[in-house]
Amino acid sequence: MKLHELKAAPGSKKAPKRKGRGTATGQGKTAGRGQDGQNSRSGGGVRLGFEGGQMPLYRRIPKRGFTNIWRDEPAIVNIGDLNVFDEGAEVTAELLIEKGLIKKPESGLKVLGNGKLEKKLTVKANKFSKSAAAAIEQAGGTAEVI
Repeated sequence: MKLHELKAAPGSKKAPKRKGRGTATGQGKTAGRGQDGQNSRSGGGVRLGFEGGQMPLYRRIPKRGFTNIWRDEPAIVNIGDLNVFDEGAEVTAELLIEKGLIKKPESGLKVLGNGKLEKKLTVKANKFSKSAAAAIEQAGGTAEVI
């Protein structure tokens, strides 16, 4: 099979409705918009969430708390994921990005203690949970705070 021989599955392609092309089509004259009103006009209609003047749902529901836009979100990695490195390796944020374990450590790197570490590693990060630091030390490695 070649690219030019590919065809869509039968029934998957459907012609669009040709609106406003005469009364015989069933979608002629008003083209399914009705006679008069806001929705029949070009550019007509109401904005998203508008309920005809009734207090809209997004304003009726109580709001709680706020989102701090300045909050620092560190990149998170669990010690169970660090087993991909060789014995005695020095694990840094750059190495973790290379391996695809984290994306961007913009606000630093935090190591959490989920999983089991089976290798002796030197891990360099901004923060460690108590259980992560203990697990790294127990495996014979060191947890260095940058």
